[in-house]
Amino acid sequence: MLLSIFLQVANLPALDTAETTVGSQSLWDILMQTGILGIANVGINLVLSFVAIFIFVDRYRSLQRASAVDQNFMNNIRNSVQNGNIDAARNLCAHTDTPMARMIEKGLQRIGKPLRDIDAAIENTGNLELFRLEKNLSIMASIAGAAPMIGFFGTVTGMIQAFYNMASQQNVTPATLSSGIYQALITTAVGLAVGIFAYIGYNLLVSNVEKVVFSMEQTTVEFMDLLQEPSR
Repeated sequence: MLLSIFLQVANLPALDTAETTVGSQSLWDILMQTGILGIANVGINLVLSFVAIFIFVDRYRSLQRASAVDQNFMNNIRNSVQNGNIDAARNLCAHTDTPMARMIEKGLQRIGKPLRDIDAAIENTGNLELFRLEKNLSIMASIAGAAPMIGFFGTVTGMIQAFYNMASQQNVTPATLSSGIYQALITTAVGLAVGIFAYIGYNLLVSNVEKVVFSMEQTTVEFMDLLQEPSR
């Protein structure tokens, strides 16, 4: 849809006849006029767009689940630990599918050891959870940078094609240049569209990861404070 709107606004001439307008051509017909390089360029960016959409949806849903923490979770952990019921606290963590719960569960398993060892165990678990939260984000960032560059490559090849056609024919007409210009503009538009989506999606996911990390750190501090409180 974005590509169709762009072409309608640009109102580029068709390859076959000067009278035909973009509005009377299908998007597929316009894409076919870009040549093999243009089709391959657009195809690569479309594949990257599907990968970016999949990663965004998968990571966004995972981060939403990770940040959905029951407000009474730490209160229940506190009550169980202060009452000496460590098994109940561990059972609560085992049935809570969040990074914070897994970190607290690891800390509960180390109760009885020095606080430094407990803190180190929780920190190691937190690092593993952070790695899971950031899964595939580097791919998303790569797509945000690579998609526009791939599109610009199509721009260069399109202009080369246009100037080659112009130099190899004596009578230069708009139809002579249209194939290369189509390739230059369409590949640029598609590359920018994919890159913009991936860039915005990546930054949104990073922002959500930072929120979850803050919750993890806050939960760790509360748990360590709990272990240092005098028992009842």
